[in-house]
Amino acid sequence: MIEIGHFNTLTIKSYNGMQLHLEGDKFGDILLTDKQAPRGAKVGNSLDVFIYTGSNSEILATCKKPFVEMDGVAWLKVVSVNQAGAFLDWGIAKDLLVPFAEQDYELEAGDYCLAKVYMDEQHRIAASTELNNFILDEVSYLKEGDKVSLVIAKKTDLGFKAVVDNAFWGVLYYNEVFQPLKEGQKLTGYIKKIREDRKVDLSLNKTGHTHVAPLTQQIMTRLEENNGHLDLSDKSSPEEINAAFGVSKKVFKHAIGVLYKERRITLTKTSITLNH
Repeated sequence: MIEIGHFNTLTIKSYNGMQLHLEGDKFGDILLTDKQAPRGAKVGNSLDVFIYTGSNSEILATCKKPFVEMDGVAWLKVVSVNQAGAFLDWGIAKDLLVPFAEQDYELEAGDYCLAKVYMDEQHRIAASTELNNFILDEVSYLKEGDKVSLVIAKKTDLGFKAVVDNAFWGVLYYNEVFQPLKEGQKLTGYIKKIREDRKVDLSLNKTGHTHVAPLTQQIMTRLEENNGHLDLSDKSSPEEINAAFGVSKKVFKHAIGVLYKERRITLTKTSITLNH
């Protein structure tokens, strides 16, 4: 079954050196719109192609990889505006339409916006900046500790609002972020907490015991590499700890607490020393 808005593996049905058509099942022959066919292309071969819709709802194919696929969220540039709406560059020849009715604010050429790709009522691929119409406040299938994809949406009073797995809203709190973040940035995160109202608190680091074990080994390795001494402690700032180990202060304190209880290290107010 061919999935519009995604990559599909299709068979070359005809190729005359100029135009290449692929077998499209119920869609009939599908034209490859690339100016040049892949080297060595011949009838009967398979091609991995991205399937999209043309201006007249026709089904088309390209070997180019778009910046985002169906149901995805991405930071895209507005390249033109006309009576139909704004058009975004998403990495393939045909630009992506954001109808005026799907614009959270009026888009102008040269703007960048965070957009969600969807299928409209005419079965054409389109985009929307009205993210609240697509992104849910309450999570369903996720659980605490899950690894997820994030797209940074905007700053709020509490922290960075992010799209989780292209489907849900979540928050990264300012006091737990130790790196610069910007709108549209994609990164990996973790479900830190699912609140009673099913809203999500996020973290850029693994939390809990799953993260402590490898971190304790990292700390021991770093101590051995530095003659048994580190100028860090449970009194160090969150920024210093994150710069050294890429984790939150809470996770770091848990890890050195484990090592201290095992009598493998000695702690002072400013440093950690390896016990021999």
